[in-house]
Amino acid sequence: MDNLQVLFTRPHKVVYTDGTKVYKTFDETFPASNVFNEALNQIRVQETGLNVPKVLEVCQMEGKWTIVMEYVKGKTLEKMIEEDPKNIDKYVDILVDIQMEIHSKKAAHLNRLREKMHNAITGLKIDPSVRYELHSRLDAAPKHNKVCHGDLVPSNIIIGEDGKRYIIDWSHAVQGNGSADTARTYLFFMMNEQKELAESYLKKVCIKTDVAKQYIQQWLPVVAAVQLSRNIDGESDFLMSWLDIISFE
Repeated sequence: MDNLQVLFTRPHKVVYTDGTKVYKTFDETFPASNVFNEALNQIRVQETGLNVPKVLEVCQMEGKWTIVMEYVKGKTLEKMIEEDPKNIDKYVDILVDIQMEIHSKKAAHLNRLREKMHNAITGLKIDPSVRYELHSRLDAAPKHNKVCHGDLVPSNIIIGEDGKRYIIDWSHAVQGNGSADTARTYLFFMMNEQKELAESYLKKVCIKTDVAKQYIQQWLPVVAAVQLSRNIDGESDFLMSWLDIISFE
Protein backbone atom coordinates (compact mmCIF):
# COMPACT_ATOMS: atom_id res chain seq x y z
CA MET A 1 0.00 0.00 0.00
CA ASP A 2 3.05 2.23 -0.22
CA ASN A 3 1.89 3.58 -3.57
CA LEU A 4 -1.48 4.74 -2.17
CA GLN A 5 -2.32 8.19 -0.80
CA VAL A 6 -3.66 8.32 2.76
CA LEU A 7 -6.94 10.26 2.89
CA PHE A 8 -7.48 10.01 6.63
CA THR A 9 -6.84 7.83 9.66
CA ARG A 10 -9.36 6.75 12.30
CA PRO A 11 -9.14 4.33 15.23
CA HIS A 12 -8.68 0.80 13.80
CA LYS A 13 -8.75 1.97 10.17
CA VAL A 14 -6.89 3.88 7.47
CA VAL A 15 -8.50 5.12 4.24
CA TYR A 16 -6.37 5.28 1.08
CA THR A 17 -6.92 6.14 -2.58
CA ASP A 18 -5.17 5.46 -5.85
CA GLY A 19 -7.14 8.23 -7.57
CA THR A 20 -9.85 5.93 -8.93
CA LYS A 21 -10.77 3.77 -5.94
CA VAL A 22 -10.92 4.11 -2.16
CA TYR A 23 -9.48 1.43 0.11
CA LYS A 24 -10.82 1.40 3.67
CA THR A 25 -8.39 -0.87 5.51
CA PHE A 26 -8.99 -2.17 9.03
CA ASP A 27 -6.32 -3.31 11.49
CA GLU A 28 -5.93 -6.94 12.54
CA THR A 29 -7.88 -6.43 15.80
CA PHE A 30 -11.04 -5.26 14.03
CA PRO A 31 -13.61 -8.09 13.67
CA ALA A 32 -14.11 -9.32 10.12
CA SER A 33 -17.86 -9.55 10.80
CA ASN A 34 -17.96 -5.78 11.40
CA VAL A 35 -16.14 -5.14 8.12
CA PHE A 36 -18.61 -7.23 6.13
CA ASN A 37 -21.55 -5.69 8.01
CA GLU A 38 -20.38 -2.18 7.07
CA ALA A 39 -20.04 -3.15 3.42
CA LEU A 40 -23.48 -4.75 3.47
CA ASN A 41 -24.99 -1.67 5.13
CA GLN A 42 -23.57 0.53 2.39
CA ILE A 43 -24.89 -1.74 -0.36
CA ARG A 44 -28.35 -1.85 1.21
CA VAL A 45 -28.45 1.93 1.55
CA GLN A 46 -27.16 2.33 -2.01
CA GLU A 47 -30.15 0.28 -3.20
CA THR A 48 -32.54 2.88 -1.71
CA GLY A 49 -31.35 5.40 -4.30
CA LEU A 50 -29.31 7.55 -1.93
CA ASN A 51 -26.11 8.98 -3.39
CA VAL A 52 -23.56 6.63 -1.84
CA PRO A 53 -20.15 5.57 -3.22
CA LYS A 54 -20.47 2.07 -4.68
CA VAL A 55 -18.87 -0.86 -2.88
CA LEU A 56 -16.72 -2.72 -5.40
CA GLU A 57 -15.39 -5.56 -3.25
CA VAL A 58 -14.29 -6.73 0.18
CA CYS A 59 -10.84 -8.30 0.19
CA GLN A 60 -7.61 -8.61 2.15
CA MET A 61 -4.65 -6.32 1.48
CA GLU A 62 -1.42 -7.22 3.21
CA GLY A 63 -3.41 -9.41 5.56
CA LYS A 64 -5.91 -6.68 6.52
CA TRP A 65 -9.60 -6.68 5.64
CA THR A 66 -10.38 -3.89 3.20
CA ILE A 67 -13.55 -2.42 1.68
CA VAL A 68 -12.89 -1.17 -1.86
CA MET A 69 -15.20 1.61 -3.09
CA GLU A 70 -15.45 4.07 -5.92
CA TYR A 71 -13.53 7.31 -5.34
CA VAL A 72 -15.47 10.58 -5.21
CA LYS A 73 -13.48 13.71 -6.00
CA GLY A 74 -14.60 16.70 -3.98
CA LYS A 75 -14.55 18.31 -0.55
CA THR A 76 -16.17 17.24 2.68
CA LEU A 77 -18.79 19.53 4.14
CA GLU A 78 -16.50 19.83 7.15
CA LYS A 79 -13.73 21.26 4.96
CA MET A 80 -16.13 23.68 3.29
CA ILE A 81 -17.29 24.98 6.69
CA GLU A 82 -13.66 25.48 7.76
CA GLU A 83 -12.85 27.40 4.57
CA ASP A 84 -16.02 29.48 4.45
CA PRO A 85 -17.31 30.04 8.02
CA LYS A 86 -19.28 33.16 7.02
CA ASN A 87 -21.69 30.96 5.06
CA ILE A 88 -22.16 28.32 7.73
CA ASP A 89 -25.96 28.63 7.54
CA LYS A 90 -25.83 27.42 3.94
CA TYR A 91 -23.82 24.35 4.92
CA VAL A 92 -26.09 23.55 7.86
CA ASP A 93 -29.02 23.69 5.41
CA ILE A 94 -27.22 21.14 3.23
CA LEU A 95 -26.63 18.87 6.22
CA VAL A 96 -30.27 19.01 7.30
CA ASP A 97 -31.58 18.48 3.75
CA ILE A 98 -29.38 15.41 3.33
CA GLN A 99 -30.50 14.00 6.66
CA MET A 100 -34.15 14.50 5.71
CA GLU A 101 -33.53 12.67 2.43
CA ILE A 102 -31.91 9.77 4.31
CA HIS A 103 -34.87 9.55 6.68
CA SER A 104 -37.29 9.43 3.74
CA LYS A 105 -35.86 6.03 2.75
CA LYS A 106 -36.50 2.52 4.03
CA ALA A 107 -34.21 -0.51 3.95
CA ALA A 108 -35.95 -3.47 5.55
CA HIS A 109 -32.82 -5.55 6.12
CA LEU A 110 -30.81 -3.01 8.09
CA ASN A 111 -30.34 -3.74 11.79
CA ARG A 112 -32.87 -2.10 14.08
CA LEU A 113 -31.91 1.00 16.04
CA ARG A 114 -34.08 0.09 19.03
CA GLU A 115 -32.33 -3.27 19.48
CA LYS A 116 -28.89 -1.70 19.12
CA MET A 117 -29.71 0.95 21.72
CA HIS A 118 -31.25 -1.57 24.11
CA ASN A 119 -28.13 -3.74 24.01
CA ALA A 120 -25.84 -0.74 24.48
CA ILE A 121 -27.74 0.47 27.55
CA THR A 122 -27.85 -3.03 29.04
CA GLY A 123 -24.08 -3.33 28.83
CA LEU A 124 -23.32 -0.04 30.60
CA LYS A 125 -21.78 -0.16 34.08
CA ILE A 126 -23.85 2.67 35.51
CA ASP A 127 -26.37 3.21 38.31
CA PRO A 128 -29.14 0.63 37.70
CA SER A 129 -31.80 3.30 38.30
CA VAL A 130 -30.39 5.39 35.45
CA ARG A 131 -30.19 2.29 33.27
CA TYR A 132 -33.85 1.53 34.05
CA GLU A 133 -34.92 5.07 33.15
CA LEU A 134 -32.99 4.90 29.87
CA HIS A 135 -34.66 1.60 28.96
CA SER A 136 -38.06 3.04 29.86
CA ARG A 137 -37.51 6.10 27.70
CA LEU A 138 -36.40 3.95 24.77
CA ASP A 139 -39.37 1.57 25.14
CA ALA A 140 -41.83 4.49 25.21
CA ALA A 141 -40.49 6.15 22.05
CA PRO A 142 -42.48 5.85 18.81
CA LYS A 143 -41.37 2.94 16.62
CA HIS A 144 -40.27 3.97 13.12
CA ASN A 145 -38.34 2.21 10.36
CA LYS A 146 -36.57 5.09 8.63
CA VAL A 147 -33.01 4.71 7.36
CA CYS A 148 -30.71 6.32 9.94
CA HIS A 149 -27.06 7.04 9.19
CA GLY A 150 -25.95 6.82 12.81
CA ASP A 151 -23.07 9.27 12.43
CA LEU A 152 -24.18 11.99 10.04
CA VAL A 153 -21.56 14.69 10.60
CA PRO A 154 -20.02 17.15 8.11
CA SER A 155 -16.94 14.96 7.56
CA ASN A 156 -19.21 12.19 6.24
CA ILE A 157 -20.67 14.31 3.45
CA ILE A 158 -18.69 14.97 0.27
CA ILE A 159 -19.67 17.66 -2.22
CA GLY A 160 -18.32 16.21 -5.44
CA GLU A 161 -16.66 18.15 -8.22
CA ASP A 162 -19.79 17.29 -10.21
CA GLY A 163 -21.88 19.18 -7.63
CA LYS A 164 -23.55 16.04 -6.31
CA ARG A 165 -23.76 15.32 -2.58
CA TYR A 166 -22.36 11.97 -1.48
CA ILE A 167 -22.84 10.32 1.92
CA ILE A 168 -20.05 8.12 3.25
CA ASP A 169 -19.27 5.88 6.26
CA TRP A 170 -22.33 3.70 6.81
CA SER A 171 -20.82 1.55 9.57
CA HIS A 172 -23.50 2.63 12.08
CA ALA A 173 -26.48 2.54 9.69
CA VAL A 174 -29.75 1.19 11.12
CA GLN A 175 -33.50 1.54 10.65
CA GLY A 176 -35.47 3.36 13.31
CA ASN A 177 -36.60 6.75 14.58
CA GLY A 178 -35.10 9.64 12.63
CA SER A 179 -35.15 11.94 15.66
CA ALA A 180 -32.66 9.66 17.40
CA ASP A 181 -30.39 10.11 14.38
CA THR A 182 -30.85 13.87 14.63
CA ALA A 183 -30.02 13.79 18.35
CA ARG A 184 -26.79 11.91 17.53
CA THR A 185 -25.68 14.67 15.15
CA TYR A 186 -26.56 17.36 17.70
CA LEU A 187 -24.59 15.50 20.36
CA PHE A 188 -21.57 15.30 18.04
CA PHE A 189 -21.47 19.09 17.73
CA MET A 190 -21.81 19.51 21.49
CA MET A 191 -19.04 16.99 22.14
CA ASN A 192 -16.79 19.00 19.85
CA GLU A 193 -17.58 22.26 21.65
CA GLN A 194 -19.55 23.64 18.70
CA LYS A 195 -22.58 24.74 20.69
CA GLU A 196 -23.57 27.54 18.32
CA LEU A 197 -23.45 25.15 15.37
CA ALA A 198 -25.39 22.53 17.37
CA GLU A 199 -28.21 24.96 18.18
CA SER A 200 -28.36 26.29 14.62
CA TYR A 201 -28.58 22.73 13.32
CA LEU A 202 -31.32 21.75 15.78
CA LYS A 203 -33.36 24.87 15.01
CA LYS A 204 -33.22 24.20 11.26
CA VAL A 205 -34.17 20.55 11.75
CA CYS A 206 -37.22 21.49 13.79
CA ILE A 207 -38.36 24.09 11.25
CA LYS A 208 -37.84 21.88 8.20
CA THR A 209 -39.33 18.70 9.69
CA ASP A 210 -42.04 20.35 11.84
CA VAL A 211 -40.80 18.33 14.82
CA ALA A 212 -40.74 19.83 18.32
CA LYS A 213 -37.33 20.53 19.83
CA GLN A 214 -38.39 18.75 23.02
CA TYR A 215 -39.13 15.54 21.12
CA ILE A 216 -35.59 15.41 19.74
CA GLN A 217 -34.10 16.34 23.11
CA GLN A 218 -35.84 13.36 24.70
CA TRP A 219 -33.47 11.14 22.74
CA LEU A 220 -30.29 12.81 24.01
CA PRO A 221 -29.73 10.70 27.17
CA VAL A 222 -30.32 7.49 25.18
CA VAL A 223 -28.01 8.57 22.36
CA ALA A 224 -25.37 9.61 24.89
CA ALA A 225 -25.62 6.17 26.51
CA VAL A 226 -25.02 4.46 23.17
CA GLN A 227 -22.00 6.65 22.51
CA LEU A 228 -20.71 5.93 26.02
CA SER A 229 -20.88 2.20 25.31
CA ARG A 230 -18.21 2.63 22.61
CA ASN A 231 -15.62 3.41 25.30
CA ILE A 232 -13.80 6.12 23.35
CA ASP A 233 -10.98 7.78 25.27
CA GLY A 234 -11.78 11.23 26.63
CA GLU A 235 -15.57 11.06 26.13
CA SER A 236 -16.73 9.39 29.35
CA ASP A 237 -17.12 12.42 31.65
CA PHE A 238 -18.92 14.47 29.03
CA LEU A 239 -21.34 11.68 28.13
CA MET A 240 -22.07 10.74 31.74
CA SER A 241 -23.32 14.29 32.29
CA TRP A 242 -25.87 13.76 29.49
CA LEU A 243 -27.38 10.64 31.08
CA ASP A 244 -29.27 12.80 33.58
CA ILE A 245 -32.85 12.09 32.54
CA ILE A 246 -34.34 14.85 34.70
CA SER A 247 -32.43 17.63 32.93
CA PHE A 248 -34.25 16.87 29.67
CA GLU A 249 -37.77 16.68 31.09
